[in-house]
Amino acid sequence: MRMKARTLFTLALLWASATLSAQSFSDINPTPQQITADKAGKTIAWPLEARLSASSKTLSSLAGQELSQRVRHHAKARTEILLGIRGDKAIRRYTNKIPKHSEGYFLSIEPQRIVLAGHDEAGLRYAVRSLLEAEHEGQLPCGSIVDYPDVRWRGVVEGFYGTPWSHEARLSQLRFYGRNKLNVYIYGPKDDPYHSVPNWRRPYPEVEGQQIRTLVEEAKRNGVTFYWAIHPGQDIKWTAEDRDLLLHKFELMYQLGVRGFAVFFDDISGEGTKADKQAELLNYINREFVHRKGDVAPLVMCPTEYNKSWSRIEKGYLPTLGRELDPDIEIMWTGNRVVACIDKPDMQWINGHIKRRAYIWFNFPVSDFVRNHMLLGATYGNSLEIAEDLSGFLSNPMEHAEASKIALYSIADYIWNMKSYDSQRSWERSIVSLAGAQSSALRCLAEHSSDLGANGHLFRREESSELKDLLGRIERGSEVSLNDLRTLGDECLKLERSANILLSSRDNPALIAELAPWLRMARLIGRYGQEVISLEAAREAKPKAFAEIHAHILSLLEQMYEIDSSENQNPYQPGVRLATLRLLPALDATFARSVAAYNQAHGTQLSSATRYLPCSLSSDVAQLSGLALSSRGKQITISPSNEVIRWASGATLELQAVEPLELKSLEFDLGTKDIAPSFTLEVEQGGQWIALPLMQRAGKTLLRADIAPMKAGRWTRLRLRQTTATELQVYFKSWRLVH
Repeated sequence: MRMKARTLFTLALLWASATLSAQSFSDINPTPQQITADKAGKTIAWPLEARLSASSKTLSSLAGQELSQRVRHHAKARTEILLGIRGDKAIRRYTNKIPKHSEGYFLSIEPQRIVLAGHDEAGLRYAVRSLLEAEHEGQLPCGSIVDYPDVRWRGVVEGFYGTPWSHEARLSQLRFYGRNKLNVYIYGPKDDPYHSVPNWRRPYPEVEGQQIRTLVEEAKRNGVTFYWAIHPGQDIKWTAEDRDLLLHKFELMYQLGVRGFAVFFDDISGEGTKADKQAELLNYINREFVHRKGDVAPLVMCPTEYNKSWSRIEKGYLPTLGRELDPDIEIMWTGNRVVACIDKPDMQWINGHIKRRAYIWFNFPVSDFVRNHMLLGATYGNSLEIAEDLSGFLSNPMEHAEASKIALYSIADYIWNMKSYDSQRSWERSIVSLAGAQSSALRCLAEHSSDLGANGHLFRREESSELKDLLGRIERGSEVSLNDLRTLGDECLKLERSANILLSSRDNPALIAELAPWLRMARLIGRYGQEVISLEAAREAKPKAFAEIHAHILSLLEQMYEIDSSENQNPYQPGVRLATLRLLPALDATFARSVAAYNQAHGTQLSSATRYLPCSLSSDVAQLSGLALSSRGKQITISPSNEVIRWASGATLELQAVEPLELKSLEFDLGTKDIAPSFTLEVEQGGQWIALPLMQRAGKTLLRADIAPMKAGRWTRLRLRQTTATELQVYFKSWRLVH
């Protein structure tokens, strides 16, 4: 028995050592395909000096230069580092260990020998990157890695609406891509006037052009293909003149060093949406520019019908692209909807129509349709079985470049090694990678800043997941224990402290600058939550203190309103929203119940109001039904939509007033001229519907309601109805009602 016990104990130690050694590779992102840990858990000191065995060409490559910055060559050093790509003499004996896969590599760490062997130059660069990331506190784990990516093209498309990233933010992003083995960046910010209208035909001014040249050079240093995208579809003319102007613009970008090009036809209407014309133009560019240059990456296009919900297969748009577009041109795709996760049936459906593997444009963590939210949660929901079904996978991020790195870290992990992807583990690692010593504080904030709130794309994320059950019971009014309330109070204290810690942090100034409005809101929400718990406790134990705590809560709510009304005041979804899915609703419900019970017991009329909307929105147009309502003073607004709205015949947008409201003015913008005759606007008064004429100036897109036909009094319902016999394609740029 003793011998058996000793054997089991020894095996347990060996297993634990192997596990620890494998875990010491855990800083490597993305997760390698195969790790073989040293069974004894050996480590070696990072070699400051080593015999670098490699060709002069390899030593002068990007991989060789990066390694040489950390390791000095010394002919008599004890440790030898073998460096090369398939076929090189230095690593020939390890050829069979190198995966036969583009960008693959073999890495081996032994007490006196390190092997870095790539299938190609990119693979060698990734081997060096993994070696650098494996180092922890001056030690390297012994073992080996066989690694390669699941997906050929992996990266980011800066394709959001709103404030484009700064030059410094883009440089930081490109370095981040290099560290995380992403190999594509598409420059395509919607609000760059030289990418889209009005100046896509014109060259960049000298300063902006030089910045792009600098970005291209930084991309090359980090193994990233820099794509420049053009968005000509809003006003393109299918003429030889416009074709040549577009080609000339590409030539100018080529002279700036760009070696990847994309053409976007998304979010447009009218003449530019014709599939046959798009294919004709793109094929011409592909043959006369991409193929002739010889050193340009595959041409990428974003189609007009870039998701399944917009596709009209019977009208032939996607089949035309599949049939007529050159087979080496990549076609981007967002999934079943504009914002959606991707699964196997999605890929099979689209690939069958476009006759090639789709190039995914994943609209996460982009927040240009919910700009009052910061999206810091885990990246989950995409199938782990689609690696063979797609040619590329790119994320569209937030305008907050640094905060986007939480999601981008995990996206790099997912598309490199899908079968091993663990969204929760990857999220935890991403926060540590970004925040370091303040990772616990950032994690707390991110836990309550994940959901998007109501939105026209109907895309939601889980939030406050660790307290999900408790918060749900509290919001529903179920009985909760004193310990439950203490748990909630502890979480609110943690949120307040985390916000304070981050606000005073100097470790990542760019991140804190982006998060600052949300951190100030988080600090108030945390304090509000603690006071709500104190209020509930005081209701029976200390009734005299109740009024004082209640007054403080009203003050906190006022301060929260001030932040929401004064910070992040973009023209689309202004304000600062945090913890809106679970934490705030639970706190508000607790506050309301406490005040109601106190009022009943003491005959008082203390207010329990927190946030109030004077009306609700409904629509049988799916793209409008999820848009968020906002109310500031006497003004009611509806969040705009970034996409083309398909408004069916007879479909309506309706507002239902909580209490009868006056209508002093109403104006809205459907982004379309001469559209007023296609809609009817009505208000309900006293059970009767009254039509209000719509006024629209010639050549303008703004519509105004003529409220003269209204009788004296207030309205209870207001509806806008599409009255033509066919579906209309319009926009929803603004809605402003004053009551």
